[in-house]
Amino acid sequence: MSEENVVYIGNKPVMNYVLAVVTQMNGGTTDVVLKARGRAISRAVDVAEIVRNRFIPDIHIESIDISTEEIVGNEGTATNVSAIEIQLQK
Repeated sequence: MSEENVVYIGNKPVMNYVLAVVTQMNGGTTDVVLKARGRAISRAVDVAEIVRNRFIPDIHIESIDISTEEIVGNEGTATNVSAIEIQLQK
C-alpha cells in the first residue's frame, strides 16, 4: 500500500474527503485507505458510506482496522486516542 492511496480524515467538511476518494478512484487507483483518529472517526465512516452509496456503487469495504494510539501531550502526559483504517476497494 503506497502512501498516495491514503486519505487522512480531519476537520474539513465530509465532501472534501469524498471528492479526494472519488478523484483517486477515477484516476485508476483500485484501493484507497481512509485513516482517522478520535472525533474524526465518524467522519471517516460517513465518507466511506457516501462514496459507496452515491458515487461509486461497485466499491466495497475490504477491511476495517481499529486501534488505540498513545499521544504524548505538551506536558508529557500520555493520552489514548482511538484510530480507524477503512480500506475501500473497487
